Amino acid sequence: MPVEMHLARIIISELTENQLIYLKEVDGEREFPILIGIFEATNIDRRVKEVDYSPPRPLTHDLVVRVAESLGAIIESVIISDLSDQTYYALLRLRDENDELIEIDCRPSDAIAVAVTFSPQLPIFVAEHVLDEATSTPF
Repeated sequence: MPVEMHLARIIISELTENQLIYLKEVDGEREFPILIGIFEATNIDRRVKEVDYSPPRPLTHDLVVRVAESLGAIIESVIISDLSDQTYYALLRLRDENDELIEIDCRPSDAIAVAVTFSPQLPIFVAEHVLDEATSTPF
């Protein structure tokens, strides 16, 4: 059963290519980091801090939302679905016009960037086995 998480922290450093986002359990104490790129980190950070932020031109994450909407689908949530060789995997979960669930493979950073595009933010889930492994392995 996936565990609902929220974006707890975003750490952006100009000294390194990789940035960190921390996800924390909504109804618990478990927390873990995910390394992401600077573009995704700054986009997520801006969307979280500036609720009414609207870029002058659509970013990739806005494009994903607009394509889904134009096809009659609703983006429902994201799930960090797997962890393999220190790489996280995610799914963007959409519901189509026929009420069918569609899961699209994506990077966790992109999934979270899409989630924070919405107001309120879309739910972020983590598979229990991923959460167990991520919180038991030192970063």
